[in-house]
Amino acid sequence: MARHYIQANTNGRLHSADEPSISPLNRGFLYGDAIYEVWRTHENVVFTWREHWARLERSAAALHLALPLSPAAMFDEIRRTAHAYRAKTQSAGELYIRLQVTRGGGAIGLDTALADRPDFVLLVQPCPHVAPEKLRDGLRLSMATELRRNPIDALSPAWKTGNYLNNILCLREARVRGADEVIILNQAGEVTEAAVSNIAFVRDGAVLTPPLTAGILGGITRELVLTKIAPLVGVPVREETVRPADFAGMQECFLLSTTRDVAPVAAIDETLFKVGADTVAARLKEAFADYARADAKAHPELCV
Repeated sequence: MARHYIQANTNGRLHSADEPSISPLNRGFLYGDAIYEVWRTHENVVFTWREHWARLERSAAALHLALPLSPAAMFDEIRRTAHAYRAKTQSAGELYIRLQVTRGGGAIGLDTALADRPDFVLLVQPCPHVAPEKLRDGLRLSMATELRRNPIDALSPAWKTGNYLNNILCLREARVRGADEVIILNQAGEVTEAAVSNIAFVRDGAVLTPPLTAGILGGITRELVLTKIAPLVGVPVREETVRPADFAGMQECFLLSTTRDVAPVAAIDETLFKVGADTVAARLKEAFADYARADAKAHPELCV
């Protein structure tokens, strides 16, 4: 199947993502010594720009990594890259924007003092969407049994880094079983999140989601749903420890992420959940779309 065009920007140089752009000595390539963020557009406006940038800064601080550009300068590069993508493809659709910052290159070795200067790579492509039949029928998840989430005091999942082998291998296990996504448990056997999404449940009309202390990424979409979207539609929310034994008592389940926003889940292995237009997840998804449209109108300065 032909791959769609991806526009890249490496340290300010625009090029096709198929072209080489970084040295094989780059520490992001050698060691995963990197951080990243993903944005999407709504009505051609970059959604939650400031929230994602603030998380990027937290990740950089945790790794003692310098960011190569100011927020304003980086947004200028994002706009240049988005314009180049549209000029190349003649596409007016919504965009997926990925920024990766690495510690740079230098001599081979783990010592961070060997790095020369930070590098950045921007990638712009069409924003992926959950397939309509998956939105209608729900995603199917499977619980990872071979691996657990890496613990907070080893490599915190709250840092959005280039180290994704834990997620990759857990997702691979679930995909081998035919699932769309995975649920990963922590060392205590508690639910954390999916490979690239936070997770939430509905029990007796209230939304429950694992706390940050379970070892999860502090998702921007998760935070929006908890603090703004759910209150708008009168749905109570709370952070609560969830274990696999609790699945049977939940009426609904859904995933939360930048590109999926609110995505319904039909099953976790043998446990089935309610999906459809008359669910809490559907109400939240509709309210989220309304919020995103209003946000786009309120921030024309973030149009790309």
